[in-house]
Formats: sequence, structure tokens, C-alpha cells
Amino acid sequence: MSASQPTGVCLVNLGCRVNRVEVDLIAERLEAVGCSVVGESEAQAIVINTCAVTAEAEAKTRKTVRHCAKLPQAPIVVATGCVANLFSDELEALAPNVIVESDKSRVADLVIDALGLEACSVSAVSGEKPTPTGRTRPGVKIQDGCDNRCTYCIVWKARGASRSVDPDTVVSRVAAAVSRGAQEVVLTGINLGCYAYPEGGDTLGLPSLIRRILDECDVRRLRLSSIEPPDVTPELARTMAEAGERVAPFLHVCLQSGCDATLARMGRVYDTSLFAERIAMAREMLPSLSLGTDLIVGFPGETEDEFAQSLDFSQEMRFSKMHVFRYSKRPGTPAATMPDQVSPQVMAERGMRMRRLADQMRTDAARGLVGSEDLVVVQYPGRGVTGGLFDVLLDRDVPVDSLVRTRLVSCDSRGVLSAVVL
Repeated sequence: MSASQPTGVCLVNLGCRVNRVEVDLIAERLEAVGCSVVGESEAQAIVINTCAVTAEAEAKTRKTVRHCAKLPQAPIVVATGCVANLFSDELEALAPNVIVESDKSRVADLVIDALGLEACSVSAVSGEKPTPTGRTRPGVKIQDGCDNRCTYCIVWKARGASRSVDPDTVVSRVAAAVSRGAQEVVLTGINLGCYAYPEGGDTLGLPSLIRRILDECDVRRLRLSSIEPPDVTPELARTMAEAGERVAPFLHVCLQSGCDATLARMGRVYDTSLFAERIAMAREMLPSLSLGTDLIVGFPGETEDEFAQSLDFSQEMRFSKMHVFRYSKRPGTPAATMPDQVSPQVMAERGMRMRRLADQMRTDAARGLVGSEDLVVVQYPGRGVTGGLFDVLLDRDVPVDSLVRTRLVSCDSRGVLSAVVL
């Protein structure tokens, strides 16, 4: 293969942040043998990392696989991810050029073999971007799988039991991201707070892993992706506080509902009192903490009173970033057959009300930051994010991929801040 004519591979991600990190790992391996990440029309092979979190996501997967398989150049289409784990035979039957590989660690080598490439043709990954796919805040997956059995979720079936990546591998992946220019690295997992790796007769948990990364890597800032409420422990909050600016003052703590009756039907492993207690503790240790969450409206059996409780509790928690979802029936889950399914019209109305609250809380939180200083990761020309994950506008001449100290000088009606570099 000529270095001037690299083999083109298209990478399609249809899922969560963990899926995106897995796509980056596949891209790194393919770049190391001289492949180039390209658009679908130029690709000789297309890798699709699939998602099964909802019936709609699964349908999108099938549509995407069919579309890619029918492209004029007839590329090799490799499907991996959650739908591949659950319905491999059905995906393979969609087209003769579709290959299903449930083990993501084997996907890159499968593509290499299928395209007839030499596995060791290039010795190193290029360092032009923090990730081959161009993201400025690369993720490092430290955990996979989930031991919870939430009644709306099928991911535990697709991903399997919780398991943790050994700390040496985590440290080396963070160090590699830093060597490629990453200023901020995001630790990700399906159930991040369950990180537990046996080491020397003890178990290394998430707080200890964070400390080890900071001790052994020159990463300027770590960020945690979403975490479950019981895993917001005093040790974790203390570790974040002691790290100062090297750990982003942000926690995305999955609430799903602010009503205890709804949480019980969801099979969640906490109630609102535990959630509030853990958040109060974290805010006491981290006064600058920003709080994000996921929330579902219209879960089966949710009455207007239960929704009102969820709305009130969300307001009480003062979230600065909320992902609001309408419940989506997922075949194969207990919730799909529960009585008192909420109508789409009611779900849409509740979603609108919850998003209105979310927008107001975000704007209020952003306005409270005006006049303060913050470190901003520049993701695009003239745009970046703060430690608390607020969007910031700044001078377009500030280099992309840099981490700069700024003063936040104003806030618009959408909660977007403007900053000057100090």
C-alpha cells in the first residue's frame, strides 16, 4: 500500500460517549497501518458502532447498515456494538458485504485482514489531532458493562457484566492522548463509578485511579463522564477537590426521575433523598461544582403528580445541564409491558416543560459565573467549554485544542458565555 494513497475507512458511531471512545480506539489502530478516516463515499470499508438503547436506535442501526452496504463502491461493512451483540444473525442477513463482529477489540484487525493490509506497515499513529476522528477532548474507556437491571434498559444484556480496565492500560491511554496534544481527557464507562480493579490484594476504585493518573501523567485536566448517585462518595469528592483545576468541577449524575415512585418502577438503586444527600455533600467539598443529569419523562405509570414531583426536585437540585428524554418503549425490557403507558402527546408536553426548566437553570447558572475566571478548552475556532461544561465564545485567534485561562465577561439569553483570555 502506498503512503500517498492510504486506504479509506469510514467510522460511523450511533451511540453513547463510550461508543465514540471505542470508535477512536478502532481509528487509532487503523491509522497505525496507514488507513485514512474518510467519508462514506470514499471508503473501502465502513465500521458501524451500533446502539440498541431504544427501538428507534436499533431501527436506525439497520437503516444505516443497509445504506452503507448499498453504496456504489460496495464497501466492506463491519457492524459492531450493542445491536451486533443482540441481533448478529439479523444484521448479517441484511447484505452479503456485511460482517458482524461483537468483539470491538477485533474490529480493526478484521478490517485490516479484509482489505489485505499489512498489520505493521506503519509504526506510529500521527499526532496531528488528539483523536484520529478530530475530537479535542478524547475519552478513555475505563469500564464496560453494568450489573444494574433498570426496567427500561437493555444495555446490560448487550454489554454484559461490569468489568474494569487495568490501571496500567488506562494510564498509558491517557498519556498517549496527552502526547497527541489533548489538554482534557474524559474518563468514560457504561457505569463509571463501578470501576474496581483488583490490585495487590486490594481493590483499586475510581478515586484511586484518578490520583494515579494525575501522579503519572501530565494531563492538564481530567473530566468524569456520567456517574450513578450512589457512586458520588466523599472519597470521590475529596479526590476531585484536592486535584484542584486538574479535575473538572463537573459531575453528570444520572437522576432519571425526581419522583421516588417512578424510580422504584424503573428499578433504580437509589431514591431522591440519597441523591440530594450526595449532591449536598459534593457541593460542600466542591463549591464550584456544576451538575448535569439525565431525566426521563413519561415513564409508564407516571401521573401528572409524579411528573410535578420530578419537576420540583429537578429545580431543587439546580442542574446546569440536563438531557431530557421522552420514554421510549424498548422491546425485551420489563417497562415495555408495564400498564399505564403514557401517551406520546402527554410525553411531548412534559418534555417541553422539563426542557424549559432546564434551559432556565442553565442560563441562571451561567449568569452566576460572569466575572469569574475559568480554564476553557478551545474546541472550535472561537468556541470552547469551561470546567463546568458551559459553552464559551472567545477570540477566534486562540488556537484550537488549547486550554486557556479566561475571565468570563458576559452571558447571553441562551446561557452562552463570552470570555477574554488572561
